[in-house]
Amino acid sequence: MVQKNVKWTRRATLIGGGSFLAAPAIVSAQDLQNGSPERNVASFAPHDWRDHFDSLGRGIIISDTITRALQHWTADGEMRIYPTSVPMTDELTRRGYTTVIEKRENPTWRPTPSMLERNPDWPRVVPGGDPINPLGTRALYLSWTYYRIHGTQDTRKIGRRSSNGCIGLYNEQIEEVYDRTPVGTQVKLI
Repeated sequence: MVQKNVKWTRRATLIGGGSFLAAPAIVSAQDLQNGSPERNVASFAPHDWRDHFDSLGRGIIISDTITRALQHWTADGEMRIYPTSVPMTDELTRRGYTTVIEKRENPTWRPTPSMLERNPDWPRVVPGGDPINPLGTRALYLSWTYYRIHGTQDTRKIGRRSSNGCIGLYNEQIEEVYDRTPVGTQVKLI
């Protein structure tokens, strides 16, 4: 019988310990795949539209400015979740109920009076399709003046407090929401 000297190195200890520490993450990922939400690492809890509205109507959008997520239900009840950018400060954040009153492809952007006050060097108009247009490829206009749910050319903004009041999505995702959202869709920002 040959006896080998087992030598413990820092590398072996780190690799072994790292594997041991990763086990809970692997288990929680498996739990999520099996539909068990007990260990949601992102601590995102989906909203139930019935807690906010009486009926689905033409559809519902709930945008949560804390978790930076938008949930969208179509009139037939299908729900999808999207990551968002949210307003930079609470002063720029409006919360409550509103509706989608207009939809625009490649919307033209005009800064609001308060934006121009804070940033007097900004352009007065940026046409749709321009790479510096902050509204991206689609916009849902809300019944609140100046508030939109729109795309963004600057993907670094998603998941952050980075907007001047609007809710931003990746262009590919706002195009999906745009196609699935009729005018009259109910919206709540929380």
